[in-house]
Amino acid sequence: MWSKNWINFLFLHKIVKSIEENRLRKGPFSENHSAPMTPDNRLDETDLKILRTLQDNARITTKELAAKVNLSTTPVFERLKRLEREGYIKKYVAILDAEKLNQGFLVFCSVKLKQMSRDVANDFVKVIQNVPQVTACYNVAGEFDYLLTINAPNMRYYNDFVINTLGTIESIGSILSTFVMKEIKQNHGFYL
Repeated sequence: MWSKNWINFLFLHKIVKSIEENRLRKGPFSENHSAPMTPDNRLDETDLKILRTLQDNARITTKELAAKVNLSTTPVFERLKRLEREGYIKKYVAILDAEKLNQGFLVFCSVKLKQMSRDVANDFVKVIQNVPQVTACYNVAGEFDYLLTINAPNMRYYNDFVINTLGTIESIGSILSTFVMKEIKQNHGFYL
């Protein structure tokens, strides 16, 4: 007759063996490896290396990129086109120096609408998308409904913007402006 301890041991051994077989079946990007998992698991480590490199320098040539990821140029070119086609790469941009362009006064502007309804929110979004001084707009949860980022030359310009631009948007109930005194960190990419 089998002892209870022996049965427990066999049961645990079977579970451990099943987990190990499962891990081998999944391949190198399973739960215990450092590579991030994408929602659809279609990116491998080489794709992620390409994306990391492009986040740092989007002007790199295909030949230089191929050397960094240890592939020839043709497969790297094909991967780039696939990443673009599938929307992982939205576009390539130049990051400008706001100070040198006299736009270094950065403001985070929290906006609360007078009332929250689909029509009011849609109207606000349509208007704000056409305001060139607003460099980003986020729909947020909490005390406010939207968070805007605005680059301006100085406080006087921002004051005029609040009165003559934001002040004309009927759906805005209140705003709270937060002024950036010093930028500590700004990564234009994100951790992959």
